Amino acid sequence: MDVPFVTTLTLESGDRAVLERVVGEVKRRAERKGVELKGPHAETPVEHSVPQAKRCDPDGPRFSSWQYTVYVRRLEVVGHDGFARSVAEEPLPEGIHLDVEVDRVSTPDGR
Repeated sequence: MDVPFVTTLTLESGDRAVLERVVGEVKRRAERKGVELKGPHAETPVEHSVPQAKRCDPDGPRFSSWQYTVYVRRLEVVGHDGFARSVAEEPLPEGIHLDVEVDRVSTPDGR
C-alpha cells in the first residue's frame, strides 16, 4: 500500500493582489485536475519595519523606517505529487516567494 504525502505550499508576497491571483490560479488548476487541495488558508499578515540610515555611519542620521506587510497563503496538496511538483517548478511573478514542505502521512496502523 502506498503511503500518501501531503505537500504544503506556502506562498508569501508584499503584493496581496498578485498573491491572491497566483493562489486562485493554483486552486482552479487543482479543481480541473481533480486534485485534493486544502486551503487556501490565510495567515495573519506580518508587519515589518526596516530602519534606514542616511549615510553609512551606523550612529548617523536616519530616514524614517520603511514599513511593509507580507501576506501569506498556505495550500495543502494531498497525494498528487506530480501536481505539487509542477506548481513548485513553474516560474512565479516577481515578488512571490514559495516554500514547499513534504510530509508523509501515517496510516492508522502506524506504517
